[in-house]
Amino acid sequence: MTGRFIVFEGPDASGKTTQAIRVADRLGAVFTREPGGSRIGDHIRGLLLDPQYAEMSMRTEALLYAAGRAQHVDEVIRPALIDDLDVVCDRFIASSLAYQGVARGLGVDEVYALSHFATGGLLPDLVVLVQVPPEVSLARLSGRHDRIEQAGLDLFAEVSKAYEAFAAADPARWVVVDGTGPIDEVALQVDAALAERLP
Repeated sequence: MTGRFIVFEGPDASGKTTQAIRVADRLGAVFTREPGGSRIGDHIRGLLLDPQYAEMSMRTEALLYAAGRAQHVDEVIRPALIDDLDVVCDRFIASSLAYQGVARGLGVDEVYALSHFATGGLLPDLVVLVQVPPEVSLARLSGRHDRIEQAGLDLFAEVSKAYEAFAAADPARWVVVDGTGPIDEVALQVDAALAERLP
């Protein structure tokens, strides 16, 4: 595989999706997202985010994310990389580690094992963490919240701390940008990081 695999991570409403789409367009890369990214994955996304499934167990949630990721990698990400295309993905393994492994209490090692199996060991070349405080994340959400967003401030705080820990533990792969400013200011940080980190 010769294409570059760039992942954008961050709490809900951090602005990571906006930046991921912008970067994919600038690089001429394949843009994709999780949960979803494939026909099967989009069906799984519907189950995961629909508030009517409030009774979903945490293990079911983790398994569904892994199932969608397996399809996503096999159908979209790996074929694009093999074809020498860059791929920019909105969320990947670290989202599961932060949300299910840490915030849901399932354990980082256990959730990582699921994702490692699902992806066949595929890891991103670079993870861009667009970080905002949990209060900012919650304030930016408006209207009807999905099933995950309904968990509220406590979950967002746990997720934010988890992301910070992941970035600190793997600085060669991760870069952190401040997502609290205007979109153009965040974009400058992102572009500077990409210029420094990617060949």
